[in-house]
Amino acid sequence: MSAAPQAPTGRPTRRRTRDRGATAPEHPEHPEHPEPSRQGARPSRIAGLWPYLLIAPTLAGTAYLLLYPLIRSVVISFQHFRTGELIRGGAEFVGLGNYAEVLGGAEFWAVVRRTLVWTAVNVVLIMVISTAVALMIARLGRGMRLAVMGGLVLTWATPVLAATTIFQWLFQSRLGVVNWLLVTLGFESFRDYTWFADGTSTFAILVALVVWQSVPFAALTLYAGLTTIPAELYEAARIDGASGRQVFTSVTFPILRPLFGLIASLEVIWVFKCFAQIWAISKGGPGEATTTLPVYAFQVAQSLHKYDLGSAISTLTVLILIALLITHLRRMLKHEGEEL
Repeated sequence: MSAAPQAPTGRPTRRRTRDRGATAPEHPEHPEHPEPSRQGARPSRIAGLWPYLLIAPTLAGTAYLLLYPLIRSVVISFQHFRTGELIRGGAEFVGLGNYAEVLGGAEFWAVVRRTLVWTAVNVVLIMVISTAVALMIARLGRGMRLAVMGGLVLTWATPVLAATTIFQWLFQSRLGVVNWLLVTLGFESFRDYTWFADGTSTFAILVALVVWQSVPFAALTLYAGLTTIPAELYEAARIDGASGRQVFTSVTFPILRPLFGLIASLEVIWVFKCFAQIWAISKGGPGEATTTLPVYAFQVAQSLHKYDLGSAISTLTVLILIALLITHLRRMLKHEGEEL
């Protein structure tokens, strides 16, 4: 009688199981660890939204403080909005009637011309003086450079109304420093001279004030741009025998052209909408010698209580400014395209 076959021992079985496990996983459809991309998908989405959540309060405040007044002004410009409507409400829409009344008057176009002249004179002086100051700072020693830059920063930090008050004191008829200095130098005709009684002199004083306030920002920005130009370019130009003017026109200005264009755009905005200095010193006078578009809009709205016409003038002011900036920026882009 033959012996019954013996069951295989556990050891070989374990070896085979181990061998099979080495070639293929027991449960490939259920991995032990999930994929990292699925595990971190939700935190990554939250992290992507976090910067927008941080700036949301600032954007909301900006929209309320800037967009709402702009939209409200545009709406009023299409309504009949005078003192009665301001008190009892119920303003009636009149379409383009306010714009037709403003554009049909000769006074508006005279103010537009004066505003363009005011902007052109100020911006040209600001850019020329700022460029000269920036080039001077680049050539000064360390100590003098820090002193000049500190003075520019202090000038820039001076509040607008404080600087305006200082200029009023400087040009006072009897106690002003300017009249005292001119008389001391022998110009007796300036004794007790009233600067603010003449339109041309008032215009010139306001130009000096605005230029004095604007030069620090432009000069410091241009100086920062000058520090980025490699010194090797200047050395090569001097070796070729280029003069100072040729170095500026062939090296400095072409490299900093975008920066010059940006500063000029910012200065156009600053000068075009200038109001506080003019109103504090002359209120647009004497006569209408210093009445620009922002001052004119305020006069019509507050003095004449024609808020609808004032809003129309303000809207036209913004449109004119946008047209000027678009023309300037298109010219900048055209120059950059030609260089490329």
